[in-house]
Amino acid sequence: MTTALDLALPAAAALWGATAGALLPRAAYRFSAPAGEEWRKTCPAGHPVRGWLGSAHCGDCAAAPEDEPAAADGEDAPQGPPAPDNESRTGGAGGNTKAATTHEPAPAPRTPRTPRTPRTPRTPRTPRTTPLALATALVCAALALATGTRPELAVWLLLAPVGVLLAVVDFRVQRLPDPLTLPLAAAALTLLGVAALLPEHAGDWTTSLYAALALGGAYFVLFLINPGGMGFGDVKLALGTGAALGWYGWPTVLLGTFAGFLLGALYGGALVVVRRAGRKTAIAFGPFLIAGAFAGLLVGAYTA
Repeated sequence: MTTALDLALPAAAALWGATAGALLPRAAYRFSAPAGEEWRKTCPAGHPVRGWLGSAHCGDCAAAPEDEPAAADGEDAPQGPPAPDNESRTGGAGGNTKAATTHEPAPAPRTPRTPRTPRTPRTPRTPRTTPLALATALVCAALALATGTRPELAVWLLLAPVGVLLAVVDFRVQRLPDPLTLPLAAAALTLLGVAALLPEHAGDWTTSLYAALALGGAYFVLFLINPGGMGFGDVKLALGTGAALGWYGWPTVLLGTFAGFLLGALYGGALVVVRRAGRKTAIAFGPFLIAGAFAGLLVGAYTA
């Protein structure tokens, strides 16, 4: 029988997720810098951006467009009408008539083509608030439905916005920032250690620790075997996802890991089918690693 608490808990979790997700665009924008570059310090219009939470736009350009129009190339300028045809034309069918001679002045020499103007770099797209808030709200509501009132729910709700943020950043620039992946692993183990001290929890902290080390080690081996297909950021992220999945036992770790690889393979295969990528095209694996961990947590929480 459904109680009022059963309905209120997912609603409260969704509200928390929407609020937290609405604060992620600025962090997603600032962290979405290509590998080797510093985190972004200016908004799309060039004004300084302070802080990490809130809108990606600063107060001076809240209505700034997402993209700057590309500069026109010199060769794209419209050309004038073609020069008149001054060649001689023959007469009737006999073909014996002389060519008509014209005395029109020769056409002026063509003006040298203007050198190509370099295109203006596109302004980086800024993450939108509504999709981030909606995605985080759905994730938190689903976790609340699966976990119920057990104390580990508080851990999942605190970690979920970080997972959404990591997925967005990696999908945008194929980079998993150390300031997010390493604290995620430490926070997961610390918070789950606190949850293990509370009554009615449904997990095991020791397994979480072992799973974090095992999954991180397995991804590190994959990184050594194929550095082009597995980034070192994925190795660090695996520490956090392993800790979360290990809370519900080794079957959940295997399920979440398999789900991540399956989703990544399906996505890569779809890109190949629609000819948007080749077999050797690198794709961001972080979002699928996180999605697989999310699926594993849902199943583990339901069966715990």
